[in-house]
Amino acid sequence: MAEAVADAITAKRHLIVQAGTGTGKSLAYLVPAVLAGKRVVVATATKGLQDQLAGKDLPFLADWMGRDITYAVLKGRSNYVCRQRVAEVDTGGEQMGLDGLGERPPTEEIKDLVRWAATTSSGDRAELSFEPSSRAWSAVSVGPRECPGASKCPQGDICFTEQARRAAADADIVVVNTHLYGLDVATMGAVLPEHEVVVIDEAHQLEEVISATSGTEIASGRLVALGRATRAILTDETLVDGLEAAGAVLADELRDLVGQRLRSIPGSLSDALATARERAARVLAGVRNVPTDGPADVSARRERALQAAATLLEDIDVALSIPDTHVAWVDGPPDFPSLQITPIDVSEVLAKGLWGERTAILTSATIPVGLAASLGLGNDEVDVLDVGSPFDYPTNALLYCAATMPDPRHADYEAALHTELEALIVAAGGRTLALFTSWRAMDAAAAVLGPRLPWTVLTQRDLPKPALIDAFRSDEQSCLFATLGFWQGIDVPGPALSLVTIDRLPFPRPDDPVLQARRERARGDAFRTIDLPRAATLLAQGAGRLIRSANDRGVVAVLDSRLATASRYRWEIIRALPPMTRTKDRCEVERFLRAVRDGA
Repeated sequence: MAEAVADAITAKRHLIVQAGTGTGKSLAYLVPAVLAGKRVVVATATKGLQDQLAGKDLPFLADWMGRDITYAVLKGRSNYVCRQRVAEVDTGGEQMGLDGLGERPPTEEIKDLVRWAATTSSGDRAELSFEPSSRAWSAVSVGPRECPGASKCPQGDICFTEQARRAAADADIVVVNTHLYGLDVATMGAVLPEHEVVVIDEAHQLEEVISATSGTEIASGRLVALGRATRAILTDETLVDGLEAAGAVLADELRDLVGQRLRSIPGSLSDALATARERAARVLAGVRNVPTDGPADVSARRERALQAAATLLEDIDVALSIPDTHVAWVDGPPDFPSLQITPIDVSEVLAKGLWGERTAILTSATIPVGLAASLGLGNDEVDVLDVGSPFDYPTNALLYCAATMPDPRHADYEAALHTELEALIVAAGGRTLALFTSWRAMDAAAAVLGPRLPWTVLTQRDLPKPALIDAFRSDEQSCLFATLGFWQGIDVPGPALSLVTIDRLPFPRPDDPVLQARRERARGDAFRTIDLPRAATLLAQGAGRLIRSANDRGVVAVLDSRLATASRYRWEIIRALPPMTRTKDRCEVERFLRAVRDGA
């Protein structure tokens, strides 16, 4: 893999690499990246992998390669405390922290954040010793929609975000999350420093990330936030009152449409958007008339309001004239509905913002079939490589398909699922990660099995994700019941995990608006090109939680009989999984699990 990455960088040719668990793929792309002598951006899907790269892998290479390696981690603007917002809070009292907030933020939290901002060297939220509420953090931070930039901010010279961006501009290797990279692609390079090479780790998520970052979101909260941000600097309060009233009307219109895909914008919603646009334009004109030679805090508020109003108007214009290339729907809880608009096909966005601009290395433990085509890469533009895994899957792992289980859509399925789970968990002696395709299924299984099993049963509702994984890892006989957020990015090697169960084949929801639109375009090929690759990839990611080291042994149990009976597609799914020994015999599985348990 390292040789292939080096060749790709030299030839300036894109590369897709499937690198199974245990390959050491991060070192396989970092070593040639360092040797290339070019600025390389590494985009990762999880904070854990960012921490591994910056805290472990890059320092290791700096020690062992005998050369200086400069590297930096760069996050989105809202991850850093804003010095200007802190100055406004600190000098103006608590009320100055209310811009854009629906209610008064916690006073003590804000005081703690102000004190921390005076001592931190990075301003990075991740360095806090406590987790602030979203309301408190909003009082001392800004997002990209409202930040006017360093040149227009009184604190621009000492801005933490700009400090991080300068460090990134001076680094050989820049580590970011995939979402931030998507924003850079969507804005044609406006977010990240110039670079010649990008590595996309967990590349199977790239299409969805680009779809999200290239889209538009409009909610009443943006109008309310703009109103509150300008109330302190506008003399005509009717402008703000009108904007907030328009926000309330917009919320009412969106609330009735939550969960619906909008093939066209209803007349009443169109009217609400037009009114919101007119009121926002009036506020923008009023803000432009605010003198620029006033106090620093007023000037800063003016610039933030100008930026927020301008981006709001741009987004409303998109919503009022949605192109055929995009899909629109209303999402969110009834109290906070939002209009979402995103491109159906991301290939054009990637063609403009990535493929023609730099060399891309795409890697993951599981690469979906047809990934290059879905991303707009032709066969003549990219090389594809599968380097496998060093682990002995046929010896160390069983893939069990519960072929005699009822179909998951049958009324008897849930009771049979609980019976099957109990038998397997008992044979394993706990040590189980039970993955579910819905919160309801997870809760039902935990409610039934928790009282029956003699071991601790943790659920995703119990603790934050890092703490939950630590608890599961430290109590070797415990069980963890979790949903889709735990199907990937979880690393529990050793005796604490010898059984991974999966309740159903994870086909995507039929009512997902973006996938609906893609299915309509694919027509007769929709299942094979849209649904099947996603289900196979996610199942492989879930199964990949089991064998995390050369000494791990255990069972992946798929409790969905369709993996054994659906002749139309079962082999495409099986081929996406690690090469485990396969069985339909539960007695064989229980013997294997007991042997692993007794060995542990």
